[in-house]
Amino acid sequence: MVDASRITGIADEGSATIAGQIDLHRMFGWNTIELRTVEGTNVCEMDDDSFNTVAEAIEEAEFRTVAFGSAIANWSRSVTDEFERDVRDLKRAAPRMHRLGTRFLRIMSYTSGGLPEEEWSRIALLRVQELTRVASGEGIVLVHENCDGWASAVPGNLVRLLEEIPDPALQIVFDPGNPVAHGQDPKIVWDFFHAARERIIHFHIKDCYRNPDGKVVHCYPGEGQCEVLPLVQETERSGYQGFYSIEPHMTVQIHKAMDGNGEQMAHTYTEYARRTIALLG
Repeated sequence: MVDASRITGIADEGSATIAGQIDLHRMFGWNTIELRTVEGTNVCEMDDDSFNTVAEAIEEAEFRTVAFGSAIANWSRSVTDEFERDVRDLKRAAPRMHRLGTRFLRIMSYTSGGLPEEEWSRIALLRVQELTRVASGEGIVLVHENCDGWASAVPGNLVRLLEEIPDPALQIVFDPGNPVAHGQDPKIVWDFFHAARERIIHFHIKDCYRNPDGKVVHCYPGEGQCEVLPLVQETERSGYQGFYSIEPHMTVQIHKAMDGNGEQMAHTYTEYARRTIALLG
């Protein structure tokens, strides 16, 4: 169904170093990578010297970068935080993305910061609209992930976001694992999918289930409640030709300061990659 050449990963879940990330992907014959953090620092926030070291390693390996995973508007940033930080990250990221040949910059749509729904939605929409305008001017595409943030709270919010910002510089990276991981009914993943479908331009592979006590357990793809395979099949039927990027969350979860040792990370990541190739193939 999906050729292995269209599967890649957010490799900081397998190794903290760029050399380790590249080596893990080479094990599967991949020459692509989705960049998020290296040595714990986001690719959009590291200093120029650090970025040059990362970029040189990717260029020397003859790898293609399929996306940057920024922290812009994500779970760590609310609508009450300084907006200029996000604008700076975006403008710092753009030339780096051009250097590595990628157009896609992952964002979210802000947590509430304790504000009521009406004010949260108003500010979040205004901010994402402005970020989209800046991205368009920089020649890059923002890919909104259905994770934390206003547009991911309910499918209707995502519909509204896309209706109010029709600019092609705003698209979607769809992640089937996030609704269940955030306490929502597994069936709602299809509502988010249908809300996003026409603008899905990138796809994350993540799966999980909730124990009877409500605890979220991340698992290998196809073993959880997130409809990973049916959603990929439906995405393929729609004519999608983009990448599927693994994000295991089984050993490493940045937002929970959950981190395993290097051996655990590499083992989980490689097994996740192997099972994803088998499941999607």
